[in-house]
Amino acid sequence: MIVPVAIALTVGLLGWAYQALKPPPPKICGSPGGPPVTSPRVKLSDGRHLAYRECGVPKEEAKHKIIVVHGFDSSKDLSLPFAQELIEELSIYFLFFDRAGYGESDPYPSRSVKSEAFDIQELADKLQIGSKFYVIGISMGAYPVWGCMKYIPHRLSGASLVVPFVHYWWPCVPANLSRESLSTLPVSDQWAFRVAYYAPWLFHWWMTQKFFPSLSVLCGNTSVFSRTDLDMLKKLSEAPSVGQEKITQQGHHESLYRDILAGYAKWEFDPSELKNPFPDNEGSFHIWRGCEDKIIPYKLNRYIAEKLPWIHYHEVPGYGHLLFLESHLCDAILKALLLRE
Repeated sequence: MIVPVAIALTVGLLGWAYQALKPPPPKICGSPGGPPVTSPRVKLSDGRHLAYRECGVPKEEAKHKIIVVHGFDSSKDLSLPFAQELIEELSIYFLFFDRAGYGESDPYPSRSVKSEAFDIQELADKLQIGSKFYVIGISMGAYPVWGCMKYIPHRLSGASLVVPFVHYWWPCVPANLSRESLSTLPVSDQWAFRVAYYAPWLFHWWMTQKFFPSLSVLCGNTSVFSRTDLDMLKKLSEAPSVGQEKITQQGHHESLYRDILAGYAKWEFDPSELKNPFPDNEGSFHIWRGCEDKIIPYKLNRYIAEKLPWIHYHEVPGYGHLLFLESHLCDAILKALLLRE
């Protein structure tokens, strides 16, 4: 009697574990029962679609073409407060797009640093914006830009990382520095990133379980924001947010969780091994961070910048993680990238 009961309990437990670990199927845009397609999209060579948004001057007239890579829990509808006068003066065309699984872009289970870079390249080619372009990666959108630096450097006119994501297990970073940086985060965030790196198969369960907090920014923990961040969030809450409801409409796993898994996977390269893609000073690479940023520890980005002296490293006093929502800083980022001021 005991053996059959034990077998039944084991089978039941395994069944529960399988269901808990298995992500739900995505609600793909344009599919039966899925969200509608309301934005222009391109079809990639593997059959997936990427949704995009264009703004600035027409690409046929633009002197500078910039692809903006949005961050975590964001989309192509991210509104950056660039001065219209500067856009017209410098003749800038902007291309925003939903990264795989976000907004109206198809999910991609094999999403990686490499795939994101080649998505950017193929998007540029499908829209015929030219053989070279600039990229700006914001927060979690930094790892696709690192991918561009590795896999398609010949396509870049320049690049900027703004409050960029860091990987706590980059081989180039001394272990004690990584541990120190990771320890500055809330304990819940430390464990979420550890699970993403060491046990990605467990990550969906970790992010959906109710026993303890999983990730601060998704749990409404405002302690991770600086004073200026909170002021900016208050202003944002007073204005309508375009496209906010679409960000995770295909599922949290396909958008948010896969984003973290791709970023914290084991990369095929080490950022410190990258060669300067602009040896003749024909372009530039920048890192911008706020000195009050509590979400991304500053020491890892500073360490990478010290290892690669061709990086232009900018620390902005008095600002936190949301410095990209400040208009004069957005303009400074553009001028540094395009005019090298």
